[in-house]
Amino acid sequence: MKLDTNNIRERIKNTFLETLNITFIESDDPMSLEAIMPVTQQMTQTMGILHGGATISLAESLAGAGSNNICASDERCFGMQISASHISSANVGDTVRAKGIIQHKGRSTHVWNVDVFSENTGRLISSIRITNAVVKQVVYFGKGK
Repeated sequence: MKLDTNNIRERIKNTFLETLNITFIESDDPMSLEAIMPVTQQMTQTMGILHGGATISLAESLAGAGSNNICASDERCFGMQISASHISSANVGDTVRAKGIIQHKGRSTHVWNVDVFSENTGRLISSIRITNAVVKQVVYFGKGK
């Protein structure tokens, strides 16, 4: 998916995505998107492997960026449902790669399948389905405006 990676870097400053050190990767495929995330000690659960919540956050961030990239200028997308199956694990020092493919691009919803792989082993870490709601952008004005 064609992305303005400079714009994305600016938009994620001081957000959870920056905390996770997610990097989006452009591709020529208009229906897919990729991102990578290094596995650090702060992203592990008590057994020292990548926390499922961090993996899900990567997938939801990818699907959200993809949906917002293909929305009309007066629309925004928000996550409304996630289903994840954790298949394998990733260790500290690894990098995980999320590959998302849009399955449904409707007027009011987008559905993405995101698979997360270990860069070190090539193994599938998680398979995640995300449904995003597509809503019209609303501009609110304060009192008296």
